[in-house]
Amino acid sequence: MIEKITSSQQAMDLEAKYGAHNYHPLPVVLAKGKGAKVWDVEGKEYFDFLSAYSAVNQGHCHPKIIKAMTDQAERLTLSSRAFYNDALGVWEKYVTEYFGYDKVLPMNSGAEADETGLKLARRWGVVKKGIPNDKVKIVCCEGNFHGRTITIITMSNDPESYANYGPMTPGFIRIPYNDPDALEQVLAKEGKEIAGFLLEPIQGEAGVYVPDDGYLKKCYDICKKYNVLFMADEVQCGIARTGKMLACDHEGVRPDILILGKALGGGVVPVSCVLADDDIMLNIKPGEHGSTFGGNPIAARVSIAALEVIKEEHLMENAERLGKIFREEISKIKSPMIEKVRGKGLLNAVIIKPKDGKEAWDVCLKMRDLGLLAKPTHQHIIRFAPPLVITEAELRQAIEIIKEALKSFE
Repeated sequence: MIEKITSSQQAMDLEAKYGAHNYHPLPVVLAKGKGAKVWDVEGKEYFDFLSAYSAVNQGHCHPKIIKAMTDQAERLTLSSRAFYNDALGVWEKYVTEYFGYDKVLPMNSGAEADETGLKLARRWGVVKKGIPNDKVKIVCCEGNFHGRTITIITMSNDPESYANYGPMTPGFIRIPYNDPDALEQVLAKEGKEIAGFLLEPIQGEAGVYVPDDGYLKKCYDICKKYNVLFMADEVQCGIARTGKMLACDHEGVRPDILILGKALGGGVVPVSCVLADDDIMLNIKPGEHGSTFGGNPIAARVSIAALEVIKEEHLMENAERLGKIFREEISKIKSPMIEKVRGKGLLNAVIIKPKDGKEAWDVCLKMRDLGLLAKPTHQHIIRFAPPLVITEAELRQAIEIIKEALKSFE
């Protein structure tokens, strides 16, 4: 018999007893979502200021995206890639034209997309650049977060990600983020064996670390100088989140390999992909990479609807305009706990200075009590990333909640 949830505590107890303890969620149990708001089991309303780590840019349960899902679910849900289906090619044409690439390779999660990008870069390095197969290297950045697979955590310098999962995957060189000189130095020294440079244009999990203006363009130019692929993980900061369609667009940089996920599925189904031109993409032949669910008919239809919503509802412009208001208003708050406010578009963070033993977690609990949900990253940073459909009136309401929460610790 399937257990019926009648209280938040019951739901949390079930997870604690039967689920792996690999998450430490904020103690709130969500049962419903619409637009920029969610409701818990008891019916209390909250502003969602995490957006499922930017997977819900288009808002919760967007009617157009839900319709695309249900319409397709009644016809065909899965064919695998063993056969063609009538949705995938339509999506591939739409997505490649939307972002301006020759080819797209669909997957499901952001980690799978990053793994795919790494495989493409390594294959290109061997086949096109002529690097010996056992010598290929990828450069990555300190503070990165690209996912949780064994190979990806090899790139991390966060012990919570990599500790006690050895042995690690070889072939990675880690350099400081926001330091183009470090990239130049490593490529000058080892560039003949380096296939790609992978970075997040804005580091999300690191606490919305926005690099200096010009950093992306400098890195891109350095990569071109040494015949190294510039690879952008835009899983979290892409799809209009930062006020541009891609965070790389702020500097007019077109990645050689573009990695997308999260909002690509409209917060409805997991959809991710890698985009690249033929010279890179066609080095992988039939049978050499794939995914049973990647590119399934539901994902294809949902993803088209999700991307249409971004443009039809001007969510890129909304993120740019409201992001400025958010940072301006939060910066005005006179609180000893606010150390710094930073971000781009509606991807923002507040660095919290502990006060009387109270930290970012305590601030998040207070905001929850007042009707706003956000979560700390790295203990001292709160990320604020509401759905891009949020209105100015809703945003200002939410800002008042944040103010009240912070003032309660004075």
